[in-house]
This record gives sequence, structure tokens and C-alpha cells, in this order.
Amino acid sequence: MNHKTTLAILFGGCSTEYEVSLQSAYSVISHLDQAKYEIHLIGITREGSWLYYEGDVDDIPTDHWASAACSPAFLSPNRPDHGLYLMRSGAMELIRLDAVFPVLHGKNGEDGTVQGLCELAGIPIVGCGMESSVLGMDKHLAHTLVNLDGIEVPKSVLFRRMPTQEEQFSMTEHMAYPLFVKPLKAGSSFGITRIENPCRLEEAITLAFGHDDCVLVEEAVPGFEVGCAVLGNENLIIGEVDEIELSQGFFDYTEKYTLKTSRIHMPARIDSETAGRIRETAGRIYRILSCKGFARVDMFLTPEGRIVFNEVNTIPGFTSHSRYPNMLKGIGMTFEEILDTLIRLAVEP
Repeated sequence: MNHKTTLAILFGGCSTEYEVSLQSAYSVISHLDQAKYEIHLIGITREGSWLYYEGDVDDIPTDHWASAACSPAFLSPNRPDHGLYLMRSGAMELIRLDAVFPVLHGKNGEDGTVQGLCELAGIPIVGCGMESSVLGMDKHLAHTLVNLDGIEVPKSVLFRRMPTQEEQFSMTEHMAYPLFVKPLKAGSSFGITRIENPCRLEEAITLAFGHDDCVLVEEAVPGFEVGCAVLGNENLIIGEVDEIELSQGFFDYTEKYTLKTSRIHMPARIDSETAGRIRETAGRIYRILSCKGFARVDMFLTPEGRIVFNEVNTIPGFTSHSRYPNMLKGIGMTFEEILDTLIRLAVEP
């Protein structure tokens, strides 16, 4: 009898990106081969409750999953358990796991918290571990480490508390507008504002502090944004480079998930030499930040051909039409092959 890999998939989450996670998780669950995997679904509500879900998978993307088909559940931090406890019919039941696949985005899921819990429990995790997840969410730390290795990053200043008006202007006077004001650790462009002059600086900083306790102010980089999908631990598979074409504003939450005024070109409209440099830089950044499993590395390409690091997404959007799988489809990998490879990378020694 063939042994199935026992896999817990985490979705939802106590995060502003809750809805995005539902869509990504549904796509992942729908494309996993039931003959290979014994799948256990753990939904995390907006309030942070962990629930073992046994209902219709089609109710996940519509957010109708949290129902009578749920039982309280939690990952056991006790290493010998190596699994998941659920409360059903008044009794505790242990389900041993081969791996946990967190299909979570943003805080309390992509930021190292869940990854740390899995590492404490001794359960392999699909994707990046705690260290690289923390670095991926902290844009300032990521930029600092990557820049130390000689890769260009945007000029920026970090505010750890709400600055006075005098501090706002004195600390940013060396920077050229337009500027981006963003929460340090928020995802999917929540709380980010592009400002064209100092008049909106205080308003933008105040908004960003509503999403995080630290705020980063960055110079806008001329040119356009490119992304690169990276897959692997020791040996890396790097997908096609894609390109974001903007007609106005910036690639905010609405644009990411509706593409109302923007387009994504895959492959990017660049020459092969430039694409090669971007792919090489993406691999370097992936290793600098100790990534494993998978991540999407986002950069800017300036009109002069300079590559400037933007950010790394350690759990990028994972629907069948998301940027990450599409970049790997560009080199011939199917969605199912991507998932199989990710899980194998997690469970194999």
C-alpha cells in the first residue's frame, strides 16, 4: 500500500489578508492529488480561532466555511506528538502530520509566527521557515541585509513612532518626491500611500501607523516593477520574469486583485540578457534572506537597466492565475507539479 503524505493546510488567518488566503487555499486544495495526500484543513477565523474543517471545500472561497462542520483544533507544541489535536464529541484526538502547509498571507501567518510554532513542534513546514519569514515581512531588515551584499535598494527612512512635523520634514529632506509611505510589515499594499509633495506626508504616515507600529518612507524608483518566482532549497528553480505595467497610481490592493488599470506581462517585455540578470539577482536575494521552499522576489528595473530590490513575498498569492505559479508555468511546470515539488522539499531530509 502506498503511503500518503499527511498534510495540514492552514487558511484564513487573523490578518487583513484573510480573504486572499481563502482564495489561495481553495486553489491549492483543489489541485492536490488525493491519491498522494491525506489532507486535513485548519481554518483560522479573523478573530484567531483555529477550527478543524470537514465541510464542503467550495464554501472556503465564499467565506461560508466556519459552520457546524468545524471542531476546535490546535497544533501541539509537544514534539513527540508531531501533529494536530482536535476536540470532537467531547474527546481529544491526535492526528500525526508529515507537514504543515500554511496558505496564509500577512501578519500572523506569513511573518514567522506560525512558522515558529511548527519549528517548535518539530513539524516540517512547506515554504520558508521562521527566520526568512520574519525578514520577508520586515522590509527595513530585508533591505539592509540585501544592500550589504551589494544589491541596490531604494533610499528610505524608518519611523519607529509617530514623528513630529519637524522630524517628518528634517528626516526626509534628503529624499526626492514622489515618496511611498508604507507600514513596515503589512502585506498586499495595505496602508501604503504614494505622495507627490510634503503636504500629504503627515496624513500618509498617520495612515501607515494605523497598520503597524513602524513606518517606512521610500523614494519611488523610476522604471517598472518585475518579479521572479523562486522554488527550491539547495538547488533553485527560477521562473520566467514578469512585469507590472501601470497606467496610473501604483500596484495597490485593488490593482493586485482586479487589474482594473494595470496589466501583468509574463514574460516581461525585456531582452534575454536583462531577464538573466534579474533571475540571477532574485536567486541571490533568496539565499541572502535564507529562503527555502518558495518565494516571489520583487524588484524594479530602471530606465538605465539598474535592478533595485523591492521586497520578497514568502507566501505569495497562490491561486491558479496568480503571478507566482504563472511564472513557473512559463518554464513548463504545471500547478500540480509546483505543489508536489513544494511538499517534497518540505518532507524529504
